[in-house]
Amino acid sequence: MDKLRLLEIFLATCEGGSFAAAARACGSDPSTVSKAVNRLETQLGLTLFQRSTRQLSITTAGQRYASTVRQMMQDLTTCEHELKHLNDSPGGTLRINAAVCYGHLYLRPLLQSFCQSYPAIRLELEINDLHVDIIENNIDIALRTGYVKDSRLVARRLSPMDFLLCVSPHYLAAHGMPSCANDFEQHSWIGFRIKQTQQLQPIFLPDALGEYQLYELTPRHITDDGEAMAHMCADGLGFAQLPHFLAKAGLESGELVSLYRYYRPPEPDNGVFAIYPKRDYLPARVRVFIEFITAALEAQGESANHTWAERQSPIR
Repeated sequence: MDKLRLLEIFLATCEGGSFAAAARACGSDPSTVSKAVNRLETQLGLTLFQRSTRQLSITTAGQRYASTVRQMMQDLTTCEHELKHLNDSPGGTLRINAAVCYGHLYLRPLLQSFCQSYPAIRLELEINDLHVDIIENNIDIALRTGYVKDSRLVARRLSPMDFLLCVSPHYLAAHGMPSCANDFEQHSWIGFRIKQTQQLQPIFLPDALGEYQLYELTPRHITDDGEAMAHMCADGLGFAQLPHFLAKAGLESGELVSLYRYYRPPEPDNGVFAIYPKRDYLPARVRVFIEFITAALEAQGESANHTWAERQSPIR
């Protein structure tokens, strides 16, 4: 029997005045209650109750101990209620870590509305492309393109990550339209260098049957910043294969056009994920944030298995 249970039985005995009354209160029997009190007295090296054949009376030491235990139990109950309220009510500090491009283009525009909806939540926002240890760095939720499998974490996909082959209309006017994938060797290409690996992002183009294949193309320009890549493409420096969240603004404004229908990598870790520590009771601030961003993405045509890029009309 653990110490907390012994203390509960002790207080029940104090309040009931007998082992029988304590047994009824605790859903036990008088023999078990008597043994529990004896065990507590042995642990303390004190006599808490004077026993006689007719009555049970608490000692001076027992009275003092009961006062302390009663206050401790009240403090524990108060603390539990407060913690449960904090966990169940959307408030406190929400620590978010987001990938740079997604954080700037998709997350940041939503924050004002989120904070207006949940004024008791304070934000701590980290924007970087580092795959930080979420648990070690006390991060509530991370928004990442792709994820590393970790049994300590939950990875909930917010959307796939679709790629669109984009170019500026001005570039096409100056250099012409490629007629097939092999023609891209004669055109300027903007490559993306992945910071973690220093490797270039692979390029996938459709073959004669419309099936996407890996192509080895040498980029004329290279950057490790996604927004810079999109702007360089819009400025007419060449073609670029952009994730849908990077291509969106340029396609909507007309600064970019897409040549082919979207390409979606088949890997299971492809997509944009909300990643958070696995726990039995998810804090309300995390739960409402996930619900909020999911609803916001759905309003612009994105969900766990779809993006707006599926409806994008290519020029080829």
